[in-house]
Amino acid sequence: MEIKVDDLKGPEIVGLINEHLQGMTQHSPAESIHALNLEGLKKPEITFWSVWDQDELVGCGALKELDSLHGEVKSMRTSSAQLRKGVARRMLQHIITEAKNRGYKRLSLETGSMEAFNPAKKLYELTGFKYCSPFADYKEDPNSVFMTLEL
Repeated sequence: MEIKVDDLKGPEIVGLINEHLQGMTQHSPAESIHALNLEGLKKPEITFWSVWDQDELVGCGALKELDSLHGEVKSMRTSSAQLRKGVARRMLQHIITEAKNRGYKRLSLETGSMEAFNPAKKLYELTGFKYCSPFADYKEDPNSVFMTLEL
């Protein structure tokens, strides 16, 4: 697998982001969806990566700088055909490494509280993330859980 910075212009990544957003609408009420669309992912404080297995897009993820010491994991997604093959674990490790290289002391994330999000929560737990209070601009929400990792 190869992980590379992505400009979010290719049809494959557009399709995967649309799949990601559609998945969020299936499992979360609109007011609890914090996934970013293509334009949101192009903001300067966000670095977005795609994961490729030869010529096949298999996943993606992003890192948002909240401040000079704190980053946020965004838009972690594995393509439906590649689930449970280590794509998300690889992408998450890449994001953690990048956060450390930037000098961040903490990496946080928001994900859904519903059963559909259990595989993601399990991955984050196994990687060392701990449940926490809302961070940045997030508010308490029964449809969200917040996790953080001290780096």
